[in-house]
Amino acid sequence: MLGYDDKRNFFRMMVNSPCQLQVNDEESSRTLHAVCKDISATGMSLEVAETSVEVGTQVEVSIDSNSSQIPSLSAMATVVRCVPESENSCIIGVEISEMK
Repeated sequence: MLGYDDKRNFFRMMVNSPCQLQVNDEESSRTLHAVCKDISATGMSLEVAETSVEVGTQVEVSIDSNSSQIPSLSAMATVVRCVPESENSCIIGVEISEMK
């Protein structure tokens, strides 16, 4: 029997890289520090120092590169999942809608 991970259309690459998340929701526009746990061709998993981020929220993710051979990443995305990680953080899954 195939597990959930075996049914993915794209493989995930583990990165554990610091990033910035520009959140644009009804409450306000704010910048959060996050850690990109993994990335695939269509989405990312991010650990955010917030108790939750509303599903459907539009975000801009920026990951700076320290290497001249690997470009920085900037993408517009939509939050599709939010799972509490601890008292002060959660893991959000985002679907990439546009690469900048």
